[in-house]
Amino acid sequence: MKGAALTASAFTVVPRHVLGGKGYRAPSDILNIVGVGVGGMGRSNLHNMVKAGKAQIVGLCDVDWKYSEKTFNDYPEAKKYWDFRLMYEEMKDDFDAVMVATPDHTHAVAAALAMKMGKHAYVQKPLTRTVWESRRLREIANEMGVVTQMGNQGNSGEGIRQVCEWIWDGAIGEVREVHAWTNRPIWPQGLERPTEKVKVPKTLNWELFLGTAPFRPYNKRIHPKGFRQFLDYANGHLGDWGIHWLDQILWWTEEKYPKKICGATGLPLTRWSAPSDPAASICRAARSKRIRARF
Repeated sequence: MKGAALTASAFTVVPRHVLGGKGYRAPSDILNIVGVGVGGMGRSNLHNMVKAGKAQIVGLCDVDWKYSEKTFNDYPEAKKYWDFRLMYEEMKDDFDAVMVATPDHTHAVAAALAMKMGKHAYVQKPLTRTVWESRRLREIANEMGVVTQMGNQGNSGEGIRQVCEWIWDGAIGEVREVHAWTNRPIWPQGLERPTEKVKVPKTLNWELFLGTAPFRPYNKRIHPKGFRQFLDYANGHLGDWGIHWLDQILWWTEEKYPKKICGATGLPLTRWSAPSDPAASICRAARSKRIRARF
């Protein structure tokens, strides 16, 4: 018995990678990840997760299998699904985290369902289509104690971090006003709702694409790349690029929220789409005595 005990203890102190040979990684050290919405930005997100060396992709879900074909080919061993609900149910014991990069209107429901299962979540920006959805996701994350991250790539750049240091250190003096602008959007906006009927491609499940949004006929102006124009599925330029530029100002000022916001536009608005001319839409937000921002 004494000899057996000594032998057993000897095994426990040997690192797992040594037992498995050079380059071996213990299964417990690897995150099993599933992707929801993998045809566009989701492909890049999954690639970077695998590139980090501590993740493997075990499940892929998308409503358009032609648009997602390249990602499916990237991970031939991963199980493929149309409906993330079915993927979660069938693979509930086989994945640790989810990557969500669908159109904005599906972010909240896809992430919330996974987090309620105790799964960690990475959600591409904008986090959700509405403010209420974002607040609800935060509550669920706190309730479940899961790790979460929003994919705001602008926050990862050296430039924004360097400017934060300059301002915090007083290197450029007191900042009194900030202007943020961009040449986006470069796609058409200020549009009426598409009404023409177009045949749905066989590789696309249109009802699953609509998800929580009102039913609309399929239209190429909506999918695969035009959804951001329409308020049923996104929140226009504010959710697309405003999230990069305006977030920087919050970071610099170390403020959580604007104190007040007022908006103005010189163009007629529609129920379906954001304003067509970004120069005609102005949002001003007063933050504190320390800084006044206009964007």
